[in-house]
Amino acid sequence: MSIDVQSAEALVELAAEFAAREIAPRVAEYDRQERMPRDLLDSMAELGFFGGTVPAELGGMGLDHVTFASLIEEISKVCHIAGTFLSMPSGLVGASIAKFGSAEQKERWLRPLAEGRIFGGAGVTEPQSGSDVAGMRTKYRRDGDDFILSGTKAWISNLDIGEFFVSFATIDPSLRHRGITAFIIPRDTPGLSVRPYRDKFGFRPICTGDLVFEEMRLGPDALLGEEGRGFEVAMTAVEKGRLGVAARSVGVAQASLDEATRYATGRHAFGHSISEFQIVQSKITDMVVGAHTARLLTRDAAQALDRMERARRLTSMAKMYASDVAFRNAADAMQIHGAYGVSPEFAIGRYLRDAKVLQIVEGSNDLHRAIIGEMALGLRRNE
Repeated sequence: MSIDVQSAEALVELAAEFAAREIAPRVAEYDRQERMPRDLLDSMAELGFFGGTVPAELGGMGLDHVTFASLIEEISKVCHIAGTFLSMPSGLVGASIAKFGSAEQKERWLRPLAEGRIFGGAGVTEPQSGSDVAGMRTKYRRDGDDFILSGTKAWISNLDIGEFFVSFATIDPSLRHRGITAFIIPRDTPGLSVRPYRDKFGFRPICTGDLVFEEMRLGPDALLGEEGRGFEVAMTAVEKGRLGVAARSVGVAQASLDEATRYATGRHAFGHSISEFQIVQSKITDMVVGAHTARLLTRDAAQALDRMERARRLTSMAKMYASDVAFRNAADAMQIHGAYGVSPEFAIGRYLRDAKVLQIVEGSNDLHRAIIGEMALGLRRNE
């Protein structure tokens, strides 16, 4: 189910108003403090923002992907971490339960997740493997009907407020993707511990770190989908995750452009506004074109998902290009700001730090270049 155009526009406008009124006055402070205020998340929940593309019958908003991407972009112009939280119920955390979960799992975990009453995380990446999901080393063994897990996941989000984690383990690493099984792991499970990372370069307000399993015992109700089909679960929301990063990147790219334009028109040097200098105009032009084309590419990917097409190539293109534009725009905006760009009184330093990380998450851009190139050369299929 999707909402009509008028309702979609009203929702995006509501998000813009909320971000300007509630998030903008606080984002610099909570970025320094490395925490996302829970009351802000609660306010977003009251407005239904976490519902995303989750079907209405499962507690979501049933948004189409174009509206979903626009909503994320609008919030991310002010704080892309807020956009990250907004995207999670529609990404791997929620989408895997929506597709593979039992009726009981959907009611226990997905519905409150989509309604913003609880938060979760996805534990895929490991210290030895990032994009190579099939190369995971976290193992499990059977003990009657139970599963015993041991291993470590790295760079996992929501360690502070996540009430559950969708995670994965293999019964035998030599089996690669055929040995992987997915699990829903409640936070209070004995044998589960967390190790948050502190003072990160970017993405500071979201708590990320290691998720550690030490002889952790799970009952059969923790199994998500069928045993041995965890790789399929992990790949459930690949395109949607990349779409979310692309939309957040567009938000950062546009915010960098807006900051640079505002500063250039107000700053004077040598008796002139620096907006009159050709070098500044050239940078602004590149930023305008970059943000616009990144938005169009992201919309193209969203429209393909709305047509229920496989969009691996398009989402790779959108994620790679939009995050590259975000970093380039932030760097150019920093240059236009000069020494003031490094001052905490200006947001551009935060945009630059976060834009660099956007080039790495959901598959590094080097990986996406390989995917796109292999598809163009007929070495890889769009599946």
